[in-house]
Amino acid sequence: MTDGPLIDTAPARRPQRTTLTGRLVTLAPLDPAAHGEALYLGSHGAEKEQLWRYLGDGPYPDRAAFDASLARKAASADPLFFTILDKAAGLPAGYATYLRIEPTHRVIEVGNILYLPTLQRTAGATEAMYLMARHAFEDLGYRRYEWKCNALNEPSRRAALRLGFSFEGLFRQHMIVKNRNRDTAWFSLLDTEWPQRKAAFERWLDPANFDGAGHQRSSLNQPAT
Repeated sequence: MTDGPLIDTAPARRPQRTTLTGRLVTLAPLDPAAHGEALYLGSHGAEKEQLWRYLGDGPYPDRAAFDASLARKAASADPLFFTILDKAAGLPAGYATYLRIEPTHRVIEVGNILYLPTLQRTAGATEAMYLMARHAFEDLGYRRYEWKCNALNEPSRRAALRLGFSFEGLFRQHMIVKNRNRDTAWFSLLDTEWPQRKAAFERWLDPANFDGAGHQRSSLNQPAT
């Protein structure tokens, strides 16, 4: 019989409204006045509204409703919203959050991820997730980093595995979202796993990993040679 290993019980730091800078993207505190127009135009109209399918809110009936929601998000501390800015275009390309923040247990989740079409399936999209994970582990001192999604959201489940999260199970009838049942798939990445995952991210994000057309030479999960 064992009680489990003793660990350092010092709490992690709460994330603050700070800026995380990468080569391709910058994550900045959500600013409705500066970011609202691009985020609205990039996520509303015709097929763009499918971007909201598995999110807890949206799409919005008009710009006023969207702006009101964005103001509430910008004021929130948990979830804490960051706009993802495309450095080449100089424009907002989506947002993501830290949420369910538990400094005592050193557990934090990444979620509420909205990628506009201009960001989807780009190296910048991967870099944004790398920057948030690195900040959580290395600057804030968390030991568990979580990813949760609707079990029907196959793209999100594939993304979690590609980014190095481990699937932990399915929470059945976990939530009611937009009047529908949601079973939730749970994934995690631990501080002990981060050094190896960080090295994989940095190998993949290296400009030498991309050819002249921007295509990857090796995948994110391809072992180092």
